[in-house]
Amino acid sequence: MPSTQRSFASDNYAPAHPAVLASLTAANVGHAGSYGADPWTERLQESVRHHFGEQATAYPVFNGTGANVVALTSMLPRWGAVVTSEHAHIHQDENAAPERVGGIKLLTVPSPDGRLTPAAIDRFVGDLGDQHRAQPLVVSITQATELGTVYSPDEIRAISDRAHAAGLRVHLDGARLANAAASLGVSLRATTTDVGVDVVSFGGTKNGLLFGEAVVVLDPDAARGVDFVRKMTMQLASKMRFVSAQLTALLEDDLWRTNAAHANAMAARLRAALAPVSTAEAPDGGTYAAPSGVVFTQPTQANAVFAVLPRAAAEALRADFAFYDWAAAAPDPVTGDERVEVRWMCSWDTSEDDVDAFAAAVGALA
Repeated sequence: MPSTQRSFASDNYAPAHPAVLASLTAANVGHAGSYGADPWTERLQESVRHHFGEQATAYPVFNGTGANVVALTSMLPRWGAVVTSEHAHIHQDENAAPERVGGIKLLTVPSPDGRLTPAAIDRFVGDLGDQHRAQPLVVSITQATELGTVYSPDEIRAISDRAHAAGLRVHLDGARLANAAASLGVSLRATTTDVGVDVVSFGGTKNGLLFGEAVVVLDPDAARGVDFVRKMTMQLASKMRFVSAQLTALLEDDLWRTNAAHANAMAARLRAALAPVSTAEAPDGGTYAAPSGVVFTQPTQANAVFAVLPRAAAEALRADFAFYDWAAAAPDPVTGDERVEVRWMCSWDTSEDDVDAFAAAVGALA
């Protein structure tokens, strides 16, 4: 039975959207071709071309890790490597799947706010042609990032231009691409195709799907053999219509934007509600105000709020609300009490009442 505890742990915790469930029921009629030879997958291709451009092709897969592995493996030769953030999901949270399954070397770069800059590419370009070095041939960025920050289209364009000038391709991990586009108030194309991204891992599970993501190839020359890689990495669904139907439901009528915008708005509401008990972190590691309050550690640009608070308060909150610890934090500079950095995520189904109750609980403790 479902728990009555409200979750701010992950947008993965949320149920499937009713429209997505309805799309599954609608697809559950009669016989249809397997492995993508069905009307629902054909319709998905039309939706993807509408949102990403006429050259875009979607390859539905089961999950986000699978999408990233299929995308990167198809973009790289055996000797290729990927330049990415030290916080990237492909580096931190996929149990080395790119390395183990794809045989891909990850070249990580410090990025305090989760965002790469063109300089991240420059530091590895000198390795091109050196047989002793893994060849940096793809740059992978995450939109929105694992720290809840969002690249502007101009920032992605700068990365793409620098990468392409050096002969590198650009992959975008878009597990929360919808949240980023909704935050920016732009189309999906404006933050991918139009700014030089070559291949996208397009997320659905975090934005209302029961399961399913898609590798979206924007430049056909950037990825080879996607069909074969998808099969050999066990991401090819025999009854693909049930993945495609969900993705189509998300893309049609802009449900992707409605869901993501709501999640973003709830995160903004949470941050605003906590402003009275928040303090600002000082450059020397102290605080500008009373150290016992909530200290925000990243800007809230999508559907995540990152903050430091006393560990005792975090543990007490977890009696009624689920959320993750993100990292250890420096002790309280005045009392010496242990503190922890936490991540609070909002979802398409997070309600204003959920946020207000949680904010009140945080305020009472912190």
